Amino acid sequence: PRLLSQFFFADERVTRVVAEINGLDAELDPQQYLVLLNQLHLSQAHLLAVLERIMEECIPTQRHSRDYLVKFPEELLVDNLGNHMLFAAECLLAGTFLEMEEADGAQLRPQARNLLCSLELVRRVLREQSLSQPSSYPEPVRAVLIQFDRLFAEFELSYVSSLVAVKSPDEIYRQQEIIVLFCETVERALHLGYLTQEMIDGYEPLLMFTIPRLAIISGLLIYPEGPLSLERRPEEMSQVFSPFYNLLKKIRDLLRVLSAEELCLLERSLCTAE
Repeated sequence: PRLLSQFFFADERVTRVVAEINGLDAELDPQQYLVLLNQLHLSQAHLLAVLERIMEECIPTQRHSRDYLVKFPEELLVDNLGNHMLFAAECLLAGTFLEMEEADGAQLRPQARNLLCSLELVRRVLREQSLSQPSSYPEPVRAVLIQFDRLFAEFELSYVSSLVAVKSPDEIYRQQEIIVLFCETVERALHLGYLTQEMIDGYEPLLMFTIPRLAIISGLLIYPEGPLSLERRPEEMSQVFSPFYNLLKKIRDLLRVLSAEELCLLERSLCTAE
């Protein structure tokens, strides 16, 4: 159950697979080469997972901030992102610039080199610690873990930023405005009896349609200075709503002619219509 012992055996698997790959002629046996590459991918993913748990146990308050992850596109936030970063660093160090321009790759190579060197140091230090005192983390171990965590985070941010357009602070703020709008919409709907707490606690599927519909009405009429403010230019709105700027103006104009009773009837119907 000790994490350092788990790390030792995970590191052994990585070392064994790498040795098999180095001793294989890929041209003579391409099928076995692909099999070993897949084994390497899986064993490295397991090694990183154990290392992540070790850092959470050893340096929980000294981890490098990962706040930058909110800037990443959601499709990149997957469980194996760390393993992909390690593979990318290995490719960059080997001179292979996957998914990016050569100039960008050359600029990232020093960071990739530092990261991989730090990982090798971590592996060596943790192996030695697992063989001597597998239940403790002395200061030298903590120091190399802190350094690796920082280098990994810095490389991750730099690499992803070179591939995709990360969200700007303005866009993140706009998304937070939408979250607030949805929260206020739910609170108002509960107060008016459009929704019940039981529906929310039970994850009623209809809410996936009901809440966004009610939020559009709330954003146009109840909170007109919020994220759906049509006083802004389309490019100043969140990317979630900016493509529908003209449509939102038409919806707002139609809503403004409704009486209070008609608006209530409309909102209740939006809570039941499919």
